[in-house]
Amino acid sequence: MIARRQEAAGTTRERILVVCTQYIGDTLLAIPFLRNLRQAHPGAVIDVCAEGGPRAVLAHCPYVDDRISWSRPPKGRRGGLSGAYAGLKSQADWLRSRGYTTAYLLKPSLSAATLAMLAGIPCRIGFAGESSPLLTRRIRRRRGRHQAETYLDLLRAEGAAIDDGRNENWVPPSSAVRVGPLLDRLPAGRPRVFLAIQSTDVLKHWPVDRWLRLIHWLVEDRGCELVLCGGPADAAAHDALREAAGPRIAAHFHDLSELVPLADAAALAVRTDLCIGVDTGLVHLAASVGVPAVVLVGPTDPNRWSPWRTPSTVLRSSRVFPTLAERVATACGASDHLRWPLGRATADDIPYADVEAAVARYLPRAAPRAAPRAIDLIDLIDLTQGSFRYEVSAGRVTSAPASLPVSAAASAAG
Repeated sequence: MIARRQEAAGTTRERILVVCTQYIGDTLLAIPFLRNLRQAHPGAVIDVCAEGGPRAVLAHCPYVDDRISWSRPPKGRRGGLSGAYAGLKSQADWLRSRGYTTAYLLKPSLSAATLAMLAGIPCRIGFAGESSPLLTRRIRRRRGRHQAETYLDLLRAEGAAIDDGRNENWVPPSSAVRVGPLLDRLPAGRPRVFLAIQSTDVLKHWPVDRWLRLIHWLVEDRGCELVLCGGPADAAAHDALREAAGPRIAAHFHDLSELVPLADAAALAVRTDLCIGVDTGLVHLAASVGVPAVVLVGPTDPNRWSPWRTPSTVLRSSRVFPTLAERVATACGASDHLRWPLGRATADDIPYADVEAAVARYLPRAAPRAAPRAIDLIDLIDLTQGSFRYEVSAGRVTSAPASLPVSAAASAAG
């Protein structure tokens, strides 16, 4: 069972370090782990060590005492093995001074395990793999398991009781106050769609011409307002898409990247009705606040990386099939990507018609522009299980659900 140190006069609180991956989506999927870790160790100091983006999305996490920055030079500027080791040693020396007793390594890498070992943390718990010799407890990852459950397996192996594993995120009043006025400028009574078009992996990108066709359809056929945010690279892609769409569509294209930092992005996403995006962290962020999602996946396994316990439709290339390369990679646990060592699966192969059909199930058709009186009132209500659109037309009140049941991939995961 998990050893719990009882706080008393003259005793030292248990100190736990959680080392996260460098990816925003992975970190958001670790929130159920952090909640259950806190429940198992209510009196402990629990700190998270993460890079910039992951630290930002945990800015308001109530289960964490401190968020420690893992600062690494960009690739190509780390000075080889000796330089990388020197950087790890410097950070480890600082961590050693904090007296951690246990480290949970959500980042399954040799660098994370080396950091924890050099920091003198006696109990180092992580996933079996390249870092196994540096771990004191190793948990083997189970095939076909969602990443949120995989993180929870670290606690299950320790004998911890696990709750329902629900997804969650937080929108503090300060974030709502900062973001609210930006969204209040948008036209009232129109569905808001949160777009996440960019990823750090080009194999996850969907072609620009199909995005253009989709946003034209969203604005003209479904009467939507398009909401976007992200970092500098995202903003550049947003600018290119808006310019290509033309001024008429651009009037409904709201890129808030420069106005909404990542720490406040949940406050933005929670006030939208649907998220459409490639496999990227912002999709998981929207899902964490209960926004339904249509996700276009490329090389990653949707059974592992689909939105967690949120209504969602996951679209994947029809050309992906279980090749010998995929079976070898899965058996060896060498890669989540369906492209190793031979062949590739990309989001390029997802047809436009499949995406439009999936989105149409979540968004009812807008009122014809030529007959504005056909619908007297349109009210959108944001619910945790989806959004419902209520129409008052010709004296009749009708309602239509704008969300689907959780997709097959998400059902298998949750």
